[in-house]
Amino acid sequence: MENIIDIAKKVLKIEADAVAALAERLNSTFEKAIDIIFKSKGKVVVTGMGKSGLVGKKIASTLASTGTPAFFMHPAEASHGDLGMVTSDDVIIAISNSGETEELSGLIPFLKRFNVSLIAMTGSLNSTLAKSADVHLDVSVKEEACPLGVVPTASTTAALAMGDALAVALLVKRGLKQEDFAFFHPGGNLGKKLFIKVKDLMHTGDALPFVSPETAMTMAVVEISSKRLGVAIVSDTSRKILGILTDGDIRRGIEKWGKEFFDMKAGEVMTKNPKTISE
Repeated sequence: MENIIDIAKKVLKIEADAVAALAERLNSTFEKAIDIIFKSKGKVVVTGMGKSGLVGKKIASTLASTGTPAFFMHPAEASHGDLGMVTSDDVIIAISNSGETEELSGLIPFLKRFNVSLIAMTGSLNSTLAKSADVHLDVSVKEEACPLGVVPTASTTAALAMGDALAVALLVKRGLKQEDFAFFHPGGNLGKKLFIKVKDLMHTGDALPFVSPETAMTMAVVEISSKRLGVAIVSDTSRKILGILTDGDIRRGIEKWGKEFFDMKAGEVMTKNPKTISE
């Protein structure tokens, strides 16, 4: 029996070679596919059955998140009403390694009738789907990565990589900037960095713990504790910030002055001129 690590390395090598071969085969048909999608006034509708369908969902998601409106349509559901989501302005990307998937072949007459652009990703140039498409993207592979030669492995990786190539090429062609990408990802790290402002998170009004410089430390501690922010703002009567009191200031104050600390005023303990930021 082969070593497990050797098996894994062989799988990765086969799949890497499959993607490398895609790059070598790219030609003007890829540019035509990009041109069709870029000029489309509608959405990109990605469809596929089984593993190809799962790859299609990822491709649709990647397109949508990089500036190309897209969604996934299950081909079996399409023939039972979901075709109503497709318009003549849309572009269909149909994925099938064999190019003979029955559910996809059944959609072709509808697409032709309503002049919907069809981009096919298949592993067979002479397949029904490839011949019916406006553009055929060859995602054929030399071999699958499993010893049985039947489990979709290298073929699905190749299709996924081709989808990424389409998405990134369109991203560049559209001139998408980091800010645009973040706009589609408000919940992601980049979106938070670029779009969430201080004012979206800050506490205001009665939630703020204010004390005056003359407030006794016993009362200042109560204010800090009751507002649960771990800090109190020391201000004058016009709410101009003079300093802050933190939990750390209290601990250090007790360590330095002992019991006398609680007889002191907030103005004697506060950290003066703290750094502030705008909303």
